[in-house]
Amino acid sequence: MGRRGARTGAAGPASPCPCGTGQPYAGCCGRLHRGEATAGTAEALMRSRFSAFAVGDPDYLLRSWHSRTRPDRLRLDPGQRWTRLEVVGTERGELFDAEGVVEFRAHYKEDGRPGTVAERSRFVREDGRWVYLAALPD
Repeated sequence: MGRRGARTGAAGPASPCPCGTGQPYAGCCGRLHRGEATAGTAEALMRSRFSAFAVGDPDYLLRSWHSRTRPDRLRLDPGQRWTRLEVVGTERGELFDAEGVVEFRAHYKEDGRPGTVAERSRFVREDGRWVYLAALPD
């Protein structure tokens, strides 16, 4: 998803989290977005970043981006609505790993037409916490 983004509006605390876990947003990715918790795995960070695109939280996206590859600012496209995340696979990225890869498909609608972003993303630890580094080439 790199620099693409969309705003669908904030999820309510009791509404299902956009990341697809089935948990309420407030107790799932909402905790990470509010800074009350950090992602324990690369996949958890990926899910929280998808949710940040879905709820329109560019500040969280920037905070969870590696300092070396982070853009100066991020403008989310209000015409895109992120609808569903599929995690296709993961490589490393667990509690005691220093890096990991998450392959995913992020589904969205733009002007009523469906679309999909497919990516293999690299995550690393920076200052002890998981951050998004970059999309891997196909």
